[in-house]
Amino acid sequence: MSTATVATPPTSLPTVPKNATVTDPALVKRAVKAAALGNAMEWFDFGVYSYIAVTLGKVFFPSGNPTAQLLSTFGAFAAAFLVRPLGGMVFGPLGDRVGRQKVLAVTMIMMAAGTFAIGLIPSYASIGVGAPVLLLAARLVQGFSTGGEYAGASTFIAEYAPDKRRGFLGSWLEFGTLAGYIGGAGLVTLMTALLSTEDLLSWGWRIPFLIAGPMGIIGLYLRMRLEETPAFTAELEKAESNRPKVPLRQMIVGQWRALLLCVGLVLVFNVTDYMLLSYMPSYLTSELHYDETHGLLVVLGVMAVMMIVQPFAGALSDRVGRRPVIAAGCAGFLLLSVPAVLLIRQGSLLAVALGMGALGLLLVCFTAAMPAALPALFPTKVRYGSLSIGFNVSVSIFGGTTPLVVTALIGATGNMMMPAYYMMAAAVIGGVAVWFMAESAGRPLPGSAPSL
Repeated sequence: MSTATVATPPTSLPTVPKNATVTDPALVKRAVKAAALGNAMEWFDFGVYSYIAVTLGKVFFPSGNPTAQLLSTFGAFAAAFLVRPLGGMVFGPLGDRVGRQKVLAVTMIMMAAGTFAIGLIPSYASIGVGAPVLLLAARLVQGFSTGGEYAGASTFIAEYAPDKRRGFLGSWLEFGTLAGYIGGAGLVTLMTALLSTEDLLSWGWRIPFLIAGPMGIIGLYLRMRLEETPAFTAELEKAESNRPKVPLRQMIVGQWRALLLCVGLVLVFNVTDYMLLSYMPSYLTSELHYDETHGLLVVLGVMAVMMIVQPFAGALSDRVGRRPVIAAGCAGFLLLSVPAVLLIRQGSLLAVALGMGALGLLLVCFTAAMPAALPALFPTKVRYGSLSIGFNVSVSIFGGTTPLVVTALIGATGNMMMPAYYMMAAAVIGGVAVWFMAESAGRPLPGSAPSL
């Protein structure tokens, strides 16, 4: 008697939407790696200025009042942020027209050139007022190039990443930023520990800036090897020939609501970021008279912890959403800024580490979720341009001026708690922006097909 054989139906495969973009995982990893590594090099260059600010004040400005020297140094730091919106208005629309990859290569070259030039400038003792003028010029080149950096890098990763992993993959952009900061802080700490004050003032301070030359060549190589994003390529294919130019007015007026949300989110992100990573080392040294080496080591340790937590927080934003993660950061800064700064002011190494560590973990809520949340505010055809404008306007007015404003407020009021109050005010504004923003986790970018 014969036995009938029943064929087992094949395992069903997940249905792929007809218009979905399916990207090669290896290509996605290469894009994320190149953008993150390029960002690390960019922020090594940019961040070194903050870590060695006290020394730069003595090199480039007249001797006398240490507070005035620090204010002058941070004034040059803030001046670079004033031209960031101009850089954003140039590089952003250009990135929407000719492509993200080409513009990111240009910003890498300009940033490296501006940083390398700082390492060649003679001191105030050698050429007088020409020294701070040349310093300001180099900082303006840095600021102009940075106007196209973050928006371009975050857009690049967001447009390559699958919808369900955009938070995790985007978090590696800020992982690169922290790696650059750690590289800069570590080098400054090493020089401060090994070199005498005289050697540091005469030639040692130049080393971190001169390293920018070879680093820029490496970064340029990485970015030139990238392919254009699938989302931008699809936009090009919609046009019969070249992509039509989108007027700058349309990038602003046509996206006014998203721009306001972007400004609010970037405000809390960057005020807290620059407060912790750029201002606090100088705050510990100049205001609390803390040992320079120990202060930098504490910041270095905090950033290392942030790097470890960063990818996990990015993955969490994919699971629970960007809004809850960012909202938790805003609530934390509102409630814990005063206790954290009080701990830092207590002065012991343990207290400073605990206070800085608490602020660092709260900051991860922003560094992990923002690279995915911000590009999702804008449609593909204006994403780079509108994000560049909103991001850089907010950073210029609020973020980059944080060290200067807080130093001036402490000088005017004598109140050493100003850093805490400033972060709390930023947290309130960020919380309002989170309330009105739409959730973007697990969803396609506006104007783009689903990405798998």
